[in-house]
Formats: sequence, structure tokens, C-alpha cells
Amino acid sequence: MKYKLQISSEQVLEGAVEAVRYARKLCPEVEFSAEDASRSEKEFLYRIFKEVIKAGATIINVPDTVGYAQPEEFGRLIKDIKENVSNIEKAIISVHCHNDLGLAVANSLEAIKNGATQIECTINGIGERAGNASLEEIVMALQTRKDIYHKDTRINSTQIYPISRLVSKLTGFTIQPNKAIVGKNAFAHEAGIHQAGILKERTTYEIMTPQSVGLESNSLVLGKHSGRHALKNKLEEMGYTLDKEKLNKVFEEFKRLADKKKEIFIEDLEAIVSEEIIGKIPETFKLEYFHINTGNSTLPTATVRLLYQDKKFEDAACGDGPVDASFKAIDRITKFKVKLVDYNVRALTKGKDAQGEATIKIKDEEGNIFTGRSTSTDTLEANLLNSSNT
Repeated sequence: MKYKLQISSEQVLEGAVEAVRYARKLCPEVEFSAEDASRSEKEFLYRIFKEVIKAGATIINVPDTVGYAQPEEFGRLIKDIKENVSNIEKAIISVHCHNDLGLAVANSLEAIKNGATQIECTINGIGERAGNASLEEIVMALQTRKDIYHKDTRINSTQIYPISRLVSKLTGFTIQPNKAIVGKNAFAHEAGIHQAGILKERTTYEIMTPQSVGLESNSLVLGKHSGRHALKNKLEEMGYTLDKEKLNKVFEEFKRLADKKKEIFIEDLEAIVSEEIIGKIPETFKLEYFHINTGNSTLPTATVRLLYQDKKFEDAACGDGPVDASFKAIDRITKFKVKLVDYNVRALTKGKDAQGEATIKIKDEEGNIFTGRSTSTDTLEANLLNSSNT
């Protein structure tokens, strides 16, 4: 209040009440959020919460704005609010925890223990700075430890993994392999003694099943000779229902990919289907040809030919590696002045013929940031497909 708003506590109280009264005239549900509540003076918090509830607030949000609180003290704060705000039963207690100290989920769960019934959280824990409380971790903690929390979210947990992957693809933020619940290694048991236990009885080391979050234990699904009907059934099992036109497009891409690689995995299908659901980036430039020359004693050189409005444009460039040379060749053709902000390539599946997914972020002269991604069994081709239309 003193440094950001430069107003007194009385002015804050008056403004909060006025804002809530006005909002309540417009809609039946109004949330009042007290920024940096975890570091605020408790007596003032009690007072302002009481007054805004009187004014019509139906949800009281208690944020740990900078991720400073420890679980025990944050839980106690929620308990104290319940005990010291006389009309608190007229409002829902919500919390909004940041992860600066890695405690966003722990603080949220402690808040639930002490009376909070709304948790503000995000898929994959994305958010500013170190992120927010992770939705999937909170949901599965409540589901796995019902003996402690006695709460139900009514969330279909089998959709967690597919949604997590979709958010990752849309945002360009890669999920760390050891991320709880949705990370690549979340259900991987490498230690011999663990593997032996899993083979004898899965519950020895698995407190939840991969299937409970929508991850199939065997991701190998289809092969080169699989037909349209088999593909349709598998997509429906994965939660995708496509109309005839989209199914035909997906099937064409599936057959094209099956000609390139021996085995098709769920991750491959997700990459194909997501383009139909999200929508393909319009191909302003179409990659027609590329040739790259590189080696440990050769200056990396890339030659690229693009189609633009039925006209062919070709150029070549040298660079610090094949990717840099490719990007420079494309820049020479398109004449766009952009700066590469982030670049990432990852294998979608296992095996030597796995598809590579390239994700790039670029910034134009006005400071606008654009994200693009593409997949191919040839990672250099994925880079070129991506960079030519981002």
C-alpha cells in the first residue's frame, strides 16, 4: 500500500468496498483478492475481508503473491481468517500460491486442510517467475490422500496428461522430465530393486497408476498396415472425436509418417491430431528443398528453396552449425529482421526413427514474440519447416 499504491490503509479499505459494491451490481459472483496477503498485517486483513463480504463479495482470495509463506504459517493464516472474520461463512475462501520457494502446492494443500475450498492453480504450474501451484499435483494429492484431505474436485483426472501435453505444445514450455504427475519419468522405475517390486506388485512403488492421469503404460499403438478404423478407435480411446474431414486428414498424415518410421506411438498421434485441433499455421512460405553441408572440418552451409505465391526463392548461407546456417538462409529469403529468443528440439518417442519436435521463439523489431513448432523424423527439416513460417 505504501510503496505501490501510495495510499493509506483507510483509503485501501474504502476503495475495496466501493469496488465490490459496484461489481456486485453487475454480476452475482464477486471475488476480492488481497494482494500479498501472506505478508500483510493480520488485523487489517480480518477487517477488510469482513467489510468486503458485507459489500457483497462472495469469494475471498488469499494470495501468497511472492511465494514467501511456509506451509505451516500459511495454513495457520487461513485458520485465523476463519476464526476472526465474523461473516466468513458467507464467502468461499480461495488461495492463490506462487512457487518462488517451491512450496506453492504444499501451501495450497495446507490451506485446504484449514478451510480453503477454492484453489487457484495452473496446468503444469505455469506462471510468472517460478510459476503457480500445479493443478495436476493438487488434484492427484487430493485423490491419492483422501484419508487426509477428505475433499473431491470432480475433475476427470484421466484428462490430465493429454491437457498437460496440449498446454506445453501451445505455450512452447517443455515439461521437465522429472516433473511430478506429468513428467516423462514420473512413472519410470530404473533402480533394479524398484523394477523387481513393480513386476511383482505395482502398488509396491506406485501410489497412483499411469492410467489414472491418462497415460497408457504401453504407448506403442499402431503400425504401417493399420487402417482408418483402427486409427479412429485409437483416437477415441485417447479422447479425440474427429469429424470425417479431419479424420481423413489425420489418416493421410498418419500414413505419411508410417512410411518413414516403423512404429507409431501415442506421442506421434498427439502431434498429428493437435495440428487439426489447434489449427495449422498458414504456410505463407512452403519448404520445397534444402541441402545442408556440415562436418568437423567444413564450414556449415545451408541451401534453402521456398515457394511463395507460386514463385521459387532460393538462397544459401554459412553459419555456426547447420541450424544457424539454415536460419540465416531463410532470413535472406524472407527479408524479416527477427531475433531468436529460444530454440528447443526434443524427441517425441524412443527409437532411432523418432520424430523430433522443434520449437522456436522469435522477436520482431517491435518486440512482439512469436512461437512456432513443427515435427519431422528429420530434425533439421523440422527446424526449417518451423522457422520458415513462425
